[in-house]
Amino acid sequence: MPEAAPPPLPLLAAASSPAAGPLQRARRRQQHHQRKGWRRPRGLLAWGALVAFFFVMNWWMFSRLQDPAARPHFRLRRHPPRVDAAAASNNSSLSTLEELAGTAKGKGPHRVMLTRLLALAAHALAEAETRPEPNDLWEEPINATMWRPCSDQRDWEASEGTNGYIMISANGGINQQRVAICNAVTISRLLNATLVIPKFLYSNVWLDKSQFGDIYQEDYFINYLKSDIRIVKDLPVELQSLDLEAIGSLVNDTDVMKEAKPSLYVKKILPILLRNRVVHFIGFGNRLSFDPIPSDLQRLRCRCNFHALRFVPKIQETGAILVERLHGHRSHLSPLKDNLLGQVAVKSAPSTNKSDASKYLAVHLRFEIDMVAYSLCYFGGGKDEEDELEAYRQIHFPVLTELKKTTKLPSAAFLRSEGKCPLAPEEAVLMLAAIGFKRSTYIYIAGAEIYGGKHRMAAISRLYPSLVTKETLLSPSELEPFRNFSSQLAALDFIACAAADAFAMTDPGSQFSSLVQGYRMYYGGGNLPTIRPNKRRLASILVKNATIEWQEFETRVRKLIQQTKQVHERPVARSIFRHPRCLECMCRTEH
Repeated sequence: MPEAAPPPLPLLAAASSPAAGPLQRARRRQQHHQRKGWRRPRGLLAWGALVAFFFVMNWWMFSRLQDPAARPHFRLRRHPPRVDAAAASNNSSLSTLEELAGTAKGKGPHRVMLTRLLALAAHALAEAETRPEPNDLWEEPINATMWRPCSDQRDWEASEGTNGYIMISANGGINQQRVAICNAVTISRLLNATLVIPKFLYSNVWLDKSQFGDIYQEDYFINYLKSDIRIVKDLPVELQSLDLEAIGSLVNDTDVMKEAKPSLYVKKILPILLRNRVVHFIGFGNRLSFDPIPSDLQRLRCRCNFHALRFVPKIQETGAILVERLHGHRSHLSPLKDNLLGQVAVKSAPSTNKSDASKYLAVHLRFEIDMVAYSLCYFGGGKDEEDELEAYRQIHFPVLTELKKTTKLPSAAFLRSEGKCPLAPEEAVLMLAAIGFKRSTYIYIAGAEIYGGKHRMAAISRLYPSLVTKETLLSPSELEPFRNFSSQLAALDFIACAAADAFAMTDPGSQFSSLVQGYRMYYGGGNLPTIRPNKRRLASILVKNATIEWQEFETRVRKLIQQTKQVHERPVARSIFRHPRCLECMCRTEH
């Protein structure tokens, strides 16, 4: 920085001369201070220029770091992804820090905080490429190997199903339907009833007309469970003409409380079954408790979920293509692959070229519009976002809309602080970067269309360019049989996530994530880690630490995730679909 020029010598001499009059001295003193005052603006301007220089350099480094030309290209080993213009647009990334800052427009400091951390994460990822990953990134704790699958073991005689017929019409998506099926199997055994192959209700949210046989193998399901219960494809002809509502054989969710005990079914449902020979459950998602329940019935529920439900061949075949293109090789057979892919896995010979092997991380971004609207959270989109979500609620969640009119609901800020809001993609990518996944990590994104589209996905696709979905991995012709069938598309995501080397969920309350997590626990042999964020604690880190540095953020997030990876036996009353590590579902071996 150049020094300020000294004042002229004659002025100093005159100002100090005793002969100068008081007025003259005052005038010269004023002139001297005016000239001296010029030093400050010049100094401030120079300091401001220096700060601006550092800011420009920071922006330049960030934009160079994210230069698409410098990105490592993700190449599929077998089949290159076909990406149309729309998909390319959706995967487009931010080109400048100003664009990234544009994602911070909205209420409160939370968005500003995210923008700052995203810039820090970009630098951290660049530096981490030359360093080894954390040792436990792709591993479960060692005591996870103590548990092995064994719910396929039976020690009872088959039920004859002579008390009548149980029908169910399951609602929701593939995840709610799966839970309903397993509960229906268990109740059929409890009541000595014959189960009719379940039906699926059409939902104005999921917009999928798929039925059981479009997703699962009917004959396999019937034959596998024949030692447990009797299953038929249709009601006997003499019962098909009955008006079930008129005779009192329709049972709605309002008639059976959530997680009802088995005793309720014996007391309330069995008399209807014996009187009318048929009971039809409408809904029936989570209408059976996890505890208390006899251990043999709990084991049957596990057996149904982890063994009896196998996807139809067209889903298995396309799922096998996804896994092969993600892994870059046909890996060795395993109970998980056999259950997911059936005969397709058997036909796939192990690869002799181990150099083709590659790990991939699957991430379930539960950030579709239905989740965002139902959460009542705010995500920085201003009045347009609030109006759009409210309009969606009025159509799809009218009960919630009416509740808002009569009840004071928690504020969006409170919901966020309590961990009740789904993680946005930019929050999820911060978590992944903090726990140590490198920029070059292959990441499979599961889920339907992300709310906010390419604007929301910009940050994650920017920091992790090797990002793929089923839409980019599969050709249009391979994907065509599944279009307009959200449950069948979800089944493909299920396969890709269950078979991943690591799986990260962004909403531990999501039923899809819960089922994938449980599946990986059951079949993983202690080798398939799942990353489950504690959203409340993560929100505390993001909301209450506006000036946190990356190293501290990284340390706190890693500690948070490490605690959730600990291996515990299933807590009482927790879902066996999510936590199958219990003696009813799995066997424990001592090392």
